[in-house]
Amino acid sequence: MAEFVELTTPRLLLRQWKDGDLDRWAELNADPEVRRHFGSLLTRAESAGSLEAFRTELAERGWGWWAVQLRDGGRFLGFAGLDPVDEEAPVEGVEAGWRLHRDAWGHGYATEAARAVLRYGFQELALPEILALIAEGNTPSRAVAERLGMTYDPSADFDDPTLPPGPHRRTVVYRLRPSAG
Repeated sequence: MAEFVELTTPRLLLRQWKDGDLDRWAELNADPEVRRHFGSLLTRAESAGSLEAFRTELAERGWGWWAVQLRDGGRFLGFAGLDPVDEEAPVEGVEAGWRLHRDAWGHGYATEAARAVLRYGFQELALPEILALIAEGNTPSRAVAERLGMTYDPSADFDDPTLPPGPHRRTVVYRLRPSAG
């Protein structure tokens, strides 16, 4: 077991997952607007399974997909974090990601959480590069990557083999190195 790390920003706490997060996590994963770039909705059982997987990974390595909550009031917003890129992808490295409940959109929370994640990845993990793998049509997430200073690398775009054929399969790759961040 690694030492678990919580990350804080002026407005957010990135922390270990709690059983009490499941209701809002399942609601987020059942929202067609939130999941529109992922090809399918998740059932409550699938959401519970992902919550447990995230909790286990955080406990084992000390970092991963953190639960994101507001520091003021403690409302659960979604997740942000770092994870090794899936073996099926044609790119290698560690990716940053974020997914928030629809009621948390438009407040800058994704960018704020991702900045904390990137800082941790570069300063504490000494990663040489962090990627963002984003569905091609996911304009809001692409905008977050650009606000973070990430650079779009069109030569690395690919069709995600873990997704069914269709419009959400095309994935674009953004990159950031510590000197640029």
